[in-house]
Amino acid sequence: MTCRHCQSDLDLCLLNLGTSPPANSYLNNDELSKDETWLPLRVWVCESCWLVQVEDFATSHQLFNKNYPYFSSYSRTWLSHCENYFENIIERFQLNKKSYVIEVASNDGCLLELFYKQGMNCLGIEPTQSTAESARSRGLNIVERFLDIELAKTLAKERGKADLIVANNVLPHVPDINNFVSACALLLKENGIITFEFQNVVELLEGKQFDTIYHEHFSYLSLTSTKKILQHSNLVIFDVEKIPTHGGSLRVFAQKSENLSRTISPRVKKMLKIEKRKGVLSPSFYQGFQEVAEQIRDEFLSFLHEAKNENKVVAAYGAAAKGNTLLNYARVTKELIAFVVDENPLKQGMLLPGSQIKILPTKAIAEMNPDFLIILPWNLQNEITSQLCNTGSWKGKLVTAIPSLKIFSLEQ
Repeated sequence: MTCRHCQSDLDLCLLNLGTSPPANSYLNNDELSKDETWLPLRVWVCESCWLVQVEDFATSHQLFNKNYPYFSSYSRTWLSHCENYFENIIERFQLNKKSYVIEVASNDGCLLELFYKQGMNCLGIEPTQSTAESARSRGLNIVERFLDIELAKTLAKERGKADLIVANNVLPHVPDINNFVSACALLLKENGIITFEFQNVVELLEGKQFDTIYHEHFSYLSLTSTKKILQHSNLVIFDVEKIPTHGGSLRVFAQKSENLSRTISPRVKKMLKIEKRKGVLSPSFYQGFQEVAEQIRDEFLSFLHEAKNENKVVAAYGAAAKGNTLLNYARVTKELIAFVVDENPLKQGMLLPGSQIKILPTKAIAEMNPDFLIILPWNLQNEITSQLCNTGSWKGKLVTAIPSLKIFSLEQ
C-alpha cells in the first residue's frame, strides 16, 4: 500500500486489529442467515507526511450507503457542540443573511439548520440517503452525493462559491483525501473560510483510544499531516483549536493561500512545535500501540468472563461504531453481553455487526436490570450517566474499557 496523500510506500504498521465487519453495518433478523463480510483492519503510518491511515479494504460507497445509521441529533452532547460552533463562528467572522454556507457531510442537518434559521443561503452535501432525507425534512437543500472535484466544479458554476464551508468530522472519512480537499478549495470564495474538525491522532494514541479505529475512518490526522494535505490544495491553516469531541479533536481554520487578509495565529506554530516535541515526526511515537490494544482487550475479556462465571448479567449502552471495534477485536458475543441499548430508534431491533448482540430501547435497562452496564461510547460518559441518574431505579455498576478497565457506580 502507498500513502493516500503523498504516495510513499508504507512500512510502519501502527496496529493490526484482525478482521471485523464495517462498524456501522448493523443487521436485521432477515440477514442472520447470510454470511457477514469480515475485512482486515490494519493501520499504517506514512513516514514521509505522517498521515496515519487504514489499509484499503472497503470503499466509501460500501460504508456510507442508503441505510447509514448514524444520526447526529441523537446525541445531546453533539447538539450542544453544534450550537457552540454556530455561535462562535457567526460572532468571529461576522456572518450575516448575505452569507452563503456549505456544509459537507451535513448528516441529518442539525448544524446546518442553525445557519438556515438565521436566513442564510445554505447547502448541504450528504451522500447517505437516510440522513439526507432527515435533513430535507428540516427544509434544507441537500445534494445527495459524495463531494469530489467534478461535483465541486458543477456546484461552483451553478450555485456560486461559499463564504463558509463546514467540513467537520468528514476529513478522516474520505479515501481520496487530496481530491476531497481540492474540491473544498474549489467551492470556497477567495476570501472564504473553511473549518475542518477531526479526531486528533496524538490524543488517540496518548489516550489509548484504539476503538476509534474502524474502516469508515480512512485517515487519522495530526496538525502536522493536515498542514501538508491542505497545502497540496493551496489552502493555508490560519488558526487551530483543541476541542473535546471524540476524546480530543482539532478544529482547523483554513483560507486560500493567495488570501493573506487573516494573519496566522501563533497557536498554529505552537501546536506544530508541541507535536514535533512529542515525536509525531518520528517512528518511535507510533511504536508499541499494538501491545496497548492487546492489554486493554485482555483486561476487558477477563472482566466479562469473571462476570459470566459469577452469573452476573452484563449489558452495554450505546450501539456505537467504537464499541463494535472493541467487541469484535475481543471476539465478544451475546454469550458475554446480553444486550445493548441505544436511543436511536433506527438501531433498535437490529443486531450489532460481528457480535450480533441485540439492540434494545433504553427502557430495557430498568426492565432487565443488568448487574453491569458497559458504556461503549466512553466519550459520552457524562451524558449517559446523567440520563441514567434521571431514570432512578437502576442500581447496577457502570463499566468503561478505555483507556483501562474502570468499574464505578452512578454516585461516583
